Amino acid sequence: MLCEVAAHFLILYGSQRGQAQSIAEEICEQAAEYGLTADISCLSNQDKYKVESEIRPVVFVVSTTGDGDPPDTAQKFVRKIKNKSLPHDHLSHLRYALLALGDTNYANFCNGGKTIDSLLQRLGAKHFYATGHADDGTGLEVVVDPWIEGLWDALKKKLSGMSASDQTGDTRSDCTQDNNHKNASGQEKNKSDVEVDLHLLKLGEVHSQNETNVTSDSTDAETHSSTLVASLKQSVPPLSESVLKVPALPPSYLEVVLEQASTEGETVPSGKDGYREMSISKAVQLTQDDAVKSSIFLELDISEQDVAYQPGDSFDILCPNRASEVDELLLRLDLQMQRNCAVQVSLLKNSTAKVPLHIPQNSSLQFILTWALEIRSIPKKAFVRALADFTQSSSEKRRLLELCSKEGSADYNSFIRDTNVCLLDLLQAFPSCLPPLSLVFEHLPKLQPRAYSAASSSLQHPEKVHFVFNVVEFPACPEHPARTGLCTGWLVDHVSSILQPLGTVPASECLATSALPKVHVRPRPSSTFHLPSDPSVPVVMVGPGTGVAPFIGFLQQREKEHETNQEATFGETWLFFGCRHKDKDFIFREELERFAHNGTLSHLIVCFSRDEPDAAGTINRPTYVQHNLLLHAKNVARILLKDKGCLYVCGDAKNMAKDVNDTLLEIIGNELQLDKLDAMKIVAGLREEKRYLQDIWS
Repeated sequence: MLCEVAAHFLILYGSQRGQAQSIAEEICEQAAEYGLTADISCLSNQDKYKVESEIRPVVFVVSTTGDGDPPDTAQKFVRKIKNKSLPHDHLSHLRYALLALGDTNYANFCNGGKTIDSLLQRLGAKHFYATGHADDGTGLEVVVDPWIEGLWDALKKKLSGMSASDQTGDTRSDCTQDNNHKNASGQEKNKSDVEVDLHLLKLGEVHSQNETNVTSDSTDAETHSSTLVASLKQSVPPLSESVLKVPALPPSYLEVVLEQASTEGETVPSGKDGYREMSISKAVQLTQDDAVKSSIFLELDISEQDVAYQPGDSFDILCPNRASEVDELLLRLDLQMQRNCAVQVSLLKNSTAKVPLHIPQNSSLQFILTWALEIRSIPKKAFVRALADFTQSSSEKRRLLELCSKEGSADYNSFIRDTNVCLLDLLQAFPSCLPPLSLVFEHLPKLQPRAYSAASSSLQHPEKVHFVFNVVEFPACPEHPARTGLCTGWLVDHVSSILQPLGTVPASECLATSALPKVHVRPRPSSTFHLPSDPSVPVVMVGPGTGVAPFIGFLQQREKEHETNQEATFGETWLFFGCRHKDKDFIFREELERFAHNGTLSHLIVCFSRDEPDAAGTINRPTYVQHNLLLHAKNVARILLKDKGCLYVCGDAKNMAKDVNDTLLEIIGNELQLDKLDAMKIVAGLREEKRYLQDIWS
């Protein structure tokens, strides 16, 4: 048994949008179940911890943002431990574990955590547990859940060793995982092998120690297996006949009380966290009605706000959950009559967790479900597991247990994760499931703002900021009805009274400010995605579709600088743009052609992926931006390798950004006669020098 003093450890998190913080808080909450006590702090709160003298084990949870950077909340910490004047043994006393979060749809996977990991190692810190690299592209929980499960044994072993060392006066390091692991034949393994083996070991422990075996009740089989098709509601053999290994039931920790006091008059949580209310002075549809995607242009009036921004910066927009979905959820939870009740949230007795800060006290239930919780979030397996315990039908409960089990991972991905199923979809699919409100509050994450790149320059449009976005559409499927993206769908509805079709003069300019739709916005400055400070540096921009947005701001800035400084030397400027159809979704066409005509843009290279072959029957024309990059490979290579220019990429991470990166490797490899590995080193150098920058999304 660990003594009370020896049962303490520290959790430090660096979070950009709340995921790392949520996982860190989950670790903190679980600690008590294992007889441990955790202190927790954001890396930005450097007055609350001091790694230079920390003798407790430290658990880091770090996300990645931007172009593979640590989150903003960790930047100060990174600068501190990056100081080259620090001695190599500066942190030799520190024993730590690190969980890095990332997304393989983006370049520099988990680089925020990897950066901190390598810096800690350089200063002499040692692992007591192997680093985890969780991929949001396939599901963070695939790595996070087993990593956390394995953490407890590693912590206990480390703390026990520290306690024994204190009693015996042994000053030797008991953290030998990095150097002394051996395989079955007694040979030492290298560090990378150790990480893989530890991860697999912990997966095994989860399966053997912390799972419940569940067998199928044969009376639940509705028809012969040959006629069944797997769906969200129904499984087929062998899963339906399998013994299941399901995760342990997450402990409850919240008590939610609804009081009858009315909380009328609640409005958007403005003024909080830097949000400001701004009027939308223009809204224009940029695409034809028959375009595959509808692109909307918004102009915000910031004349009454003290807001400064540069082209390349983004803005967070605060959007609510859909009123119809909130109403449906209240109805399904049998709480529609309590929608205006004030909510009091507290911890259950003996719980060591914390009340989530994003749930406001004394607000109405409807307000919390509208503005505080992400009711569209994809339920994690732990949530599905908890829902099963509040399901009356044995067949429905069995199916929920299948979906959260190890054996049902493929079904979970197919019918929940890949189809963007949310809590309401699950409750509609499993009508006998009726979870308490406390469970919903425990498992739904914070409603996050949506970030949009500025598509303007304040030099050319003073007191204004422009955005452009595609209205995201999720078609109907067996798991849920057709729906639009949470923020993009809300925005297009929100501006419907002033939305003008393509090619018309917006009538909203005549409306009084009080009549214009409002939105709550927060500046989100970029640390790197800006034009070079030296205008003579050549620039290559790649931005198909709405990815062109920040480059419109870049070019407006350059155009204005041309006008005001005729003597300045400007480097050549290339833009690679692409869309489906020349006559349907070539957004900003007139403005881009003006830039090319007046010399602001040296080269405008455009392709159309869905247009029919030309009159000559040519079908080998460039289809996507990466094809045009290859056609202009020598110029791209010259700009980057000889002229020390910059490459900017903005748009879809999953396909376009990966294809552009692969094309860049091909261009550099061909130009310098290098193999792929050496080309990758050159590209990594461009990133390190901040000359290959990305603003991408999945």
